[in-house]
Amino acid sequence: MSKSKFPIQVTSSGIIQEDVLMIGESTIKQWKIPTHQYLMLHFGSFRQHVKVIPVPKYDGIRIHPALARKTGLFSGVQLRLNYKSGVLKMGPLISVLISRDYSEDSDKPFGTITSFCKELVDACRVQGAFVYFFTPDHIGSSTCQLQGWVYNGRWQKSILPIGDVINNRLTSRKFENKPSVQHFLKEVKSRYKTPFFNEKFLDKSEVFEALRKDTSLQRFLPESHMLRNFAGLKSMCAKYSHVFLKPIRGSLGKGIIRVSKQNGGIAYQAHYATMNGTRRATYPSLPKLFSSLSVKMKTTRYQMQQGLNLIENTKRPIDFRALVQKNATGKWNVTSIVARTAGDHHFVSNLARGGTLSTVKEAVSKSNLPPGNKGDAHLRLHKAALEIAKGVDDFIPAHFGELGIDLALDTSGHIWLLEVNSKPSKNDNTPLKENKIRPSVKQMIEYSRFLSGF
Repeated sequence: MSKSKFPIQVTSSGIIQEDVLMIGESTIKQWKIPTHQYLMLHFGSFRQHVKVIPVPKYDGIRIHPALARKTGLFSGVQLRLNYKSGVLKMGPLISVLISRDYSEDSDKPFGTITSFCKELVDACRVQGAFVYFFTPDHIGSSTCQLQGWVYNGRWQKSILPIGDVINNRLTSRKFENKPSVQHFLKEVKSRYKTPFFNEKFLDKSEVFEALRKDTSLQRFLPESHMLRNFAGLKSMCAKYSHVFLKPIRGSLGKGIIRVSKQNGGIAYQAHYATMNGTRRATYPSLPKLFSSLSVKMKTTRYQMQQGLNLIENTKRPIDFRALVQKNATGKWNVTSIVARTAGDHHFVSNLARGGTLSTVKEAVSKSNLPPGNKGDAHLRLHKAALEIAKGVDDFIPAHFGELGIDLALDTSGHIWLLEVNSKPSKNDNTPLKENKIRPSVKQMIEYSRFLSGF
């Protein structure tokens, strides 16, 4: 992996020819780059024959304005170099696929994630990489270049090559499943062998079925089944005092239903998670409750999950979000674990539902977990998150670079997996500080460098 980064300088066209790169003498010697003969320049999917001319006492790369236009580069960008067998690579170029943009808002072209995108730009500048952002609407007929957003003192659109790496930050299955998106990703993977990570959403049922194949992971899995008919619901309710029904494609706690026995198991109560709190409904029998669910089942597929006696703080359930990412050597690493305590009148802990964040130590210390199980809780959660991430890699045929893994502790100290999210929100991680690059963003760039060979 190259260790040095070099500033790009776009010179006037009278000083340099379009097919020439001017590079510092010491860099040329370090990489053993041949001079005054044609080499193949790679920058993402961009290819052009160039000659390299040495410049004494200089540590940058000078390029012609026409080459800058073709590559989307501008003065001040810092890049790394690799040279091998007649091919000179500059990079890495990272393409980030996001859901939408707002061209009319030059200060916040990506809405609420604009600050996160700027943080990625800053992290790339520190590490010697170049990042741009594109949406499904930017995908056209060409599979060698795209229109995308770059940051050069301000956000602006430019024409750029396909990146050495593509990071999928789409937040909607509707966008991800667009034929144009799927065709584009298939083509660039085939044509350029472009690594593309976090390439798909995960369904809850898919994750649990995959992880069941590993006997060492089964201890983390609450009993769960697809809700297909009344018999299935009756069987689960007979075994457990309460059962959760989760939309298999839900997020942020949307649509979760908690079914509990009442009056010794004759009547049943359903708790529905809403933005304003928990809505309750009581049914005289389980068939009556199932009848009310039948309407929802026409449009939503549910996973039934064993109810757990989660640890609580003043009757508010606590769970944990581990952000697990691949690092500079391609190995899974736990970047952070935070505790999430449900808000008042909610039984789910998501921040969108009024939940609050704290450290694991703080949440566990204030919980009803027995004292003997409190000391090693963080270490055990850390170990479980890593094992589950490796299991997802082993048993689900897709490329993931980061996962949000939701875990819980029950009142006996047992760890349970609640959910795995392949598009973890940055809002559930450490809060964004002014001019501060979070470890999660730094690691995303490091993994992109690993994938691209820089």
